[in-house]
Amino acid sequence: MVQRERQRNIGGDSEVGERCYVAESAAVFPDLLRLGDDSYIAAHAYVTGELTTGADCTLNPYATVRGTVNLGNGVRIGAHTSLLGFNHSMAPDRPVFQQPLTSQGITIGDDVWIGSHVVVVDGVTIGDHCVIGAGAVVTKDVPAWTVAAGNPARPLRDRRGARATLAAHGADPLTRFAENARAQAADILARCWDGDRYVDRPGATPTVRAHCDAVEIADLLLGSVPEQLTAEEHGKRLCATQDPDTGLTPEFGEPLPTPDDDGFIGDGPALYHILSVGYALDLLGASFPHPVCGTQKMTPRQLVARLDGLPWRDGAWGAGAWIDAWATATHWNLRHAGDGGVQPGALEALFGWLLTRVDPWTGMWGSPSPESGRLQVVNGYYRLTRGSFAQFGLPVPHPERVVDAVLDHARDSRHFGSGRDNACNVLDVAHPLWMCTRQLGTGSRGDGYRSADVRAWAERQLAAILLRWQNGRGFGFGSGPAGPGPEPGLQGTEMWLAIIWYLADLLGRSEALGYRPRGVHGPEPAR
Repeated sequence: MVQRERQRNIGGDSEVGERCYVAESAAVFPDLLRLGDDSYIAAHAYVTGELTTGADCTLNPYATVRGTVNLGNGVRIGAHTSLLGFNHSMAPDRPVFQQPLTSQGITIGDDVWIGSHVVVVDGVTIGDHCVIGAGAVVTKDVPAWTVAAGNPARPLRDRRGARATLAAHGADPLTRFAENARAQAADILARCWDGDRYVDRPGATPTVRAHCDAVEIADLLLGSVPEQLTAEEHGKRLCATQDPDTGLTPEFGEPLPTPDDDGFIGDGPALYHILSVGYALDLLGASFPHPVCGTQKMTPRQLVARLDGLPWRDGAWGAGAWIDAWATATHWNLRHAGDGGVQPGALEALFGWLLTRVDPWTGMWGSPSPESGRLQVVNGYYRLTRGSFAQFGLPVPHPERVVDAVLDHARDSRHFGSGRDNACNVLDVAHPLWMCTRQLGTGSRGDGYRSADVRAWAERQLAAILLRWQNGRGFGFGSGPAGPGPEPGLQGTEMWLAIIWYLADLLGRSEALGYRPRGVHGPEPAR
């Protein structure tokens, strides 16, 4: 009874899980606290700012946690250890006590033991299964399974018995990764060929997208087509998936979707197939044999009515995906039929609507929600701008505000905490950051708008992603239930390869990979 009262009186935005304990003498004054089941905060610990933990986490006596800190499951924080997820600026124009605070946050993965008297500074990510020795000062990211110690902390060994980091082998980690992926690409594609068609992963049902992902991976890593078919055979199979009357591509074994009153569809696999099949054919040197009739015939008035009716308040992701598909279909139609590929004024209506409806405070479309934060808005922004502004080579509005919005979203532990991110969520931050920094003219020089924050985020993501590659299998889409899930497959492999390029390019290091996306996730405008 006393403990329940103690937890109720913590203050701030606090949620404490089942069977938790917060010592009476602990100084816990959070802005936000999410304490997972079976966790405790021991005597004389000091907690402020935003702390999120998984289950079975412990903060031992006199531990200090400040700023933004995210812990995975089964994390042990030793006595007198400090996790400092914030920092002071150091400009010479004012005293230190008047300097503004910054916060990149600290992320600690699952099954991590941090010894006593350790200091972890802002911006650090410690991967799953790490052990940090007593007295260490951790100033840089620590890869999964690493045993590290010292001031500054350095890798000593791998908990599994292997040597510690990729860097210990002497080569650029990006170059080593790309060489390894390139050497295994043919086997990964063969693994997902069931003898007749491509599947995302062994045992899955064949899909149109799996074939397209196979083409994208082969082009990216091998500069060729998947060896299961000739280039001509790949092209013929993909062309045959398109319905000649509507120009749509249904999923294998599914009926052709029924167009809405304005002649175009609203959702379903056929919507994304406009992107995946179209770009796979493009990589094969082919194209859709028929125009997409729903976009070819849609008038500007019908388009504006459709845009007005999209679910911007509670489904901005789907709204952005619809615009991506419509604009991409128009792109293919213009290639197919020239000026006859779209109704006069339709493209102008699209961009006019977007430019007059954008939120000037975020540079985005749609509304955030308490349940998912900015997830719908940011992911919808990527899809919307990919098909419209990026594909047609036009600048996006309010790029500085976009950078602010996506960096804020990338701190949301509901979508980017340990074991919660996936390829969609990371790509939908990486691409807007890449696009906006290029538009602002800053690139990877480190002298542009929030460039230090952008680079820090890209560094942390890249370090974590490279360790997720599974030899002979590729990448899983993500650790959670979204999309194809954690099992390595073609979709996860194709998307993470593109993400790695964008992150590396944000850091000025993409040349080390020796590849550049050309398909759905290609950086250059298609028009």
